[in-house]
Amino acid sequence: MVKEKSKHQVYTLLIEVGRKEDDGLPEHASGAALMCYASGVDEAEAVRETVALMKQAGLAPLDVTGYGSLNDRIAEGHDIEDEERALMQRALDENSVVVAQTTAFYEGDD
Repeated sequence: MVKEKSKHQVYTLLIEVGRKEDDGLPEHASGAALMCYASGVDEAEAVRETVALMKQAGLAPLDVTGYGSLNDRIAEGHDIEDEERALMQRALDENSVVVAQTTAFYEGDD
């Protein structure tokens, strides 16, 4: 019996990270949020792979918010720009995690 290969999808994830020595975040930042597009057979795999990659990169993941696959987001009425779609396609083509945006947090930010 031949097992059919599961089809990967790209999931949109927001990863919140805390501080860790040599994490590469700005000097006075208290942490950051990273918007990522991650390939996986399901969202759970995409989250596991992304958290593992963040740890390997010297970051300290604290929380992950999943926004679903491209199809999930379209069904929810999200407006997805061409640039965002291109980054998602790159994550799918490379079976990887693409960090699309990093926003540093500072003490006192609301």
